[in-house]
Amino acid sequence: MDRVEEIKKRLKKAFVPVNLEIIDESRLHAGHEGAKSGGGHFAVTIVSSCFEDRTPLMRHRMVYEALGELMNRDIHALRINALTPEEL
Repeated sequence: MDRVEEIKKRLKKAFVPVNLEIIDESRLHAGHEGAKSGGGHFAVTIVSSCFEDRTPLMRHRMVYEALGELMNRDIHALRINALTPEEL
């Protein structure tokens, strides 16, 4: 399974999102120090009611926790836009 599919699988399981978009931006960072070690750069937009009453920092921590060891192994940089359905 590729990295985008693994990220998608984990986020869907953790948050049951109404919308989920994952963009692999790794090619934009070729030559970057993190890219040399194989870690990818990704942008995630996720919409879930799980984020209700959570600050942006708490939402980011929830996403990091759901991704687990991928954050140390496969992901070098992650841009997160975590919203509730009402915030769309």
